[in-house]
Amino acid sequence: MITAQEITDVLEAVKDPEIPVISIRELGVLRDVAVHNGEVEVTITPTYSGCPAMDVMKFDVEKALRGAGIERFSVKQVLSPAWTTDWISESGKQKLRDYGIAPPPHSADIRALKGGTPVTACPQCGSTDTKLISQFGSTPCKALYKCNHCLEPFDLFKCH
Repeated sequence: MITAQEITDVLEAVKDPEIPVISIRELGVLRDVAVHNGEVEVTITPTYSGCPAMDVMKFDVEKALRGAGIERFSVKQVLSPAWTTDWISESGKQKLRDYGIAPPPHSADIRALKGGTPVTACPQCGSTDTKLISQFGSTPCKALYKCNHCLEPFDLFKCH
C-alpha cells in the first residue's frame, strides 16, 4: 500500500507552471496528502483567489499520480485558510532567488500596507539599493523592481 510520503515524493516533480524551478510543495500550494482505504486525496490551495495556474497545477498533479500507477485519487482545491507566502519553504525561496526572482520576506512588511515599499534585495547582486517600478510584474503575484547597483530588472514575489 502506498503511503502519503511516497505520494508527496511523486508530487515533488509537479512544478509551478509560471515558475518552473519550484515545486508545488516548496511553494506551499500542496497542502495535504492523505491515503484512505487505498484512495489518495491531494489538497492544493491557490496562491491567490482566481490564480490562472491552478487548473494546470491540478492537471499536473493528476498526471503525476496516473504516471505513478495510482488510479483511485481525488484532487481538491481549498481556499481556506488562504495561502500565504510564509508557506514557501526555505529551499523554495532559494530556488526563486537563483531563478532571478526576489523571494518575499517571512511576513507582510508594514511599509507595504502603508503605501511604502519594503527593503528588497536584488537576486542578482544582493544589493538592497532597489526601486519598485510597477506593482505588477510578469504575473499577478509578482511586482517589477530594478536594482540601482547592477541595473538589472527583477521580479519580487509579492508578500500576502
